[in-house]
Amino acid sequence: MKILVTGGAGYIGGTVACLLADRGHEAVVFDNLSHGRRDLLPSEVGFVQGELEDRAQIEGLFTAANEQGKPFDAVLHFAALIEAGESMVRPEIFFRNNTAATLSLFEAMLACGPRKVVFSSTAAVYGEPESVPIQENARLQPTNVYGESKLLVEHMLRWFNQIHGLRYASLRYFNVAGAPEGPHGITRGEAHEPESHLIPLILDVAMGRRKSIRIYGEDYPTPDGTCIRDYIHVSDLAEAHLLALGALESRDKVIYNLGNGKGFSVREVIDSARRVTGHSIPAEVHPRRPGDPAVLVASSDKAISEMGWKPRYTQLDDILRTAWDWHQKRYK
Repeated sequence: MKILVTGGAGYIGGTVACLLADRGHEAVVFDNLSHGRRDLLPSEVGFVQGELEDRAQIEGLFTAANEQGKPFDAVLHFAALIEAGESMVRPEIFFRNNTAATLSLFEAMLACGPRKVVFSSTAAVYGEPESVPIQENARLQPTNVYGESKLLVEHMLRWFNQIHGLRYASLRYFNVAGAPEGPHGITRGEAHEPESHLIPLILDVAMGRRKSIRIYGEDYPTPDGTCIRDYIHVSDLAEAHLLALGALESRDKVIYNLGNGKGFSVREVIDSARRVTGHSIPAEVHPRRPGDPAVLVASSDKAISEMGWKPRYTQLDDILRTAWDWHQKRYK
């Protein structure tokens, strides 16, 4: 297949683009490089720099491919702002980048592009869950703007499927971590600038790049008072995207949670990092951040039963080990 990967120079999108190339597909990355890194993409992956909200550029890309007799078969849509905390301070840029720009992409697809899309959604669409583990039919009530910006895209997809026949897979991830392991070792991993995700921040402390890790809130209704999250390895997540593409060959819409089904508190993640790295990793407690649910843990039973998805990394220490290997290579 020939696949357009929006946001494909980022952590998750880049991992999927590389996997597509490894499996013999033609992957073309579209990214503005505001957060992505082109240097981590292999030469066999095509690259176009641009802004997703530029509908004319996207349509030009689709039209050129059509005229060459090599049209795109599908879009994997990763491009988005992802920081939930920032979304509660600057909501306007999240609605513009995550929602409005995605509408431009869909309009271009309807005009002259493929009619299949795999959308990078999020567990944040659920907000504070009524029961755990969370299933796909749970109430959708985001507690932060980031989750709302993604949920609005899911609403668009439902209507575009019903009215225009746009086939879609909406994949609601939980916390993504780790680094992909290939025949030549680990060559890419989580590399946000600036970094705000828990695991790489913890590993920064182990590397001596930070003095301590901040724990935001220790008064949540959880066993140790800190937030509990479900961590999925980025390689397992990438495999799910290829399976979702396959699912759209016979189904016009699918929605799946993607996680490992186990929840780990912030303190448990820190303890895991201490075991993996051998460093003490000092921690300091700060007040809660607005919009952070206490517990987010996925039920991935539907993805496992319907797509045959089988996560390989189910132990937190194993996920942390690959992240630590990448982190040391990145800053050696």
